[in-house]
Amino acid sequence: MLVCREMRRFFLLMLVLGLLVLVPFAIWGEGMETLWTVARLESFGQWAWLVGLGLLVGDLVVPMPSTVVMSALGYVYGIAIGGVVATFGAMGSAMLGYCLCRWVGEPVAVCLAGKEGLEAGKALFGRYGPWVVALSRCLPVMAEVMACLAGMTGMPWRRFLVAALAGCVPMGFAFAAVGQLGADSPVVALLVSALVPPILWVFARRLISRSEN
Repeated sequence: MLVCREMRRFFLLMLVLGLLVLVPFAIWGEGMETLWTVARLESFGQWAWLVGLGLLVGDLVVPMPSTVVMSALGYVYGIAIGGVVATFGAMGSAMLGYCLCRWVGEPVAVCLAGKEGLEAGKALFGRYGPWVVALSRCLPVMAEVMACLAGMTGMPWRRFLVAALAGCVPMGFAFAAVGQLGADSPVVALLVSALVPPILWVFARRLISRSEN
């Protein structure tokens, strides 16, 4: 019963973080999606890549249509360059959330979840954290929440970095391909973004284990 109570408090923390991301998205998300079109991004000329990069990094705090921006980058620059910029942008957002919460988030976590709840969360993320981080990168709201929780629970930065890369690379290049090829439906991109990350993490985990040994 004690373990269940601790986990409930940790899930309360997760819920609060989710609401902090979801409320701005509900208020401004549709307007942002209408504003940041391909034509809008192209209007910045040679600096379009930098604007796209900034939008993707800023997705942590401002509700950006990240997949739309990634597709626009693919349309403007092609799959290769657009995919690289999209991946860097998604990674920037992930690392920003992780670092901020790693440095200043623990007192908030203790306040909401208690020390025992936070310890339960650390145990949970110690076991499943990389999988959750990799799989969540293609999911609105959950991507930001899991990056923040990874920081709060003290996930080792190397594991977080590799897990986030496993999630961001397939998503970035898949949606850049949607933009360049002019696909009407992003179903294939969504499938790639969901199915490839765990495969990449399996191989990456082996490399990390070897380097640690």
